Amino acid sequence: MTPAQPVVKRTARAILLDFVDGGRAEMIVIKRTKPGQPPYWITPGGGVEPSDPTVLAALHREVHEELGAKITDVVPAFVDTVPHTPEPGEATPPGLKVQHFFACRLASMDPALRHGPEVDQPRGTYEIVRLPFTPEGLASVDVVPASLGSYLRLNVPGIRALLAPDLA
Repeated sequence: MTPAQPVVKRTARAILLDFVDGGRAEMIVIKRTKPGQPPYWITPGGGVEPSDPTVLAALHREVHEELGAKITDVVPAFVDTVPHTPEPGEATPPGLKVQHFFACRLASMDPALRHGPEVDQPRGTYEIVRLPFTPEGLASVDVVPASLGSYLRLNVPGIRALLAPDLA
């Protein structure tokens, strides 16, 4: 039996829904475009920093940095564990990266409040996009990681149910 790899990196990401027009849901994502690569779509969020007291605190911080947004009704929805290979110059050793995805509602958003490395020193573009939260809307773009894209397309009603008023 081989020993388990250590978890060396954790992220907190938002499956961020905004309910508009009588309950129609839109998912807010970030379209990432890097020079010489095809675009892809990610959920807002990022790394849990040593200064973050909890994974949820990291989620709130990251959503505010990347979108200028505040979120409510945060519910764990999906966990993805993948190998982590450090980028050149990164201090984190090889191991596993655990990505925590939370279903949540948009409370407010002001893109003028965006800040942090994605805004101050971008590597490519970070465009805020609203997708119809339907299997077809989700399939219309390359959501990464692919495991999240598959999970979302198969579980639209279930994710909406995580944010139902009677869940609390």
